[in-house]
Amino acid sequence: MTFDLAGFEGFVPFADLLKSDVPTGLGVYVVTRPASAPPVFLPQSPAGWFKGKDPTVPVSELQTSWVPGESVIYIGKANAGVSGKRGMRKRLNEYRRHGAGQPVGHWGGRLIWQLTDSAELLVGWREESDARALEKAMIAEFVTMYGKRPFANRTG
Repeated sequence: MTFDLAGFEGFVPFADLLKSDVPTGLGVYVVTRPASAPPVFLPQSPAGWFKGKDPTVPVSELQTSWVPGESVIYIGKANAGVSGKRGMRKRLNEYRRHGAGQPVGHWGGRLIWQLTDSAELLVGWREESDARALEKAMIAEFVTMYGKRPFANRTG
């Protein structure tokens, strides 16, 4: 059983986001892990500290959060933001920069950076005017399928 990603496109590594045609509008994005081997976790996150907070999560929590057999490891949304200009391209660039060690405010989904194969992860996206509703519905469907949230979706 795998999670349905119908309507999503892209599926590029984070390193390729800047040269990809990521939409500027609102939507939902997913991070997938193509490898089927069990994950190996880094004891220290390489992601950027934000507002003095260490992004590292204990390996025991990472192991508990893992959903065996599922490639979808994070479901996120991109809203317009306060300025009305945020969108997916900007949000995914923030996520990429956070993983590259910069102090960027993309705290959600930070667990992915503690995977030793985080450079191999793929990002897909889907434009959606009500990104929050789609994100919530997708996470709820995931929980119905697996009994818990995607690996890097820690809270609602």
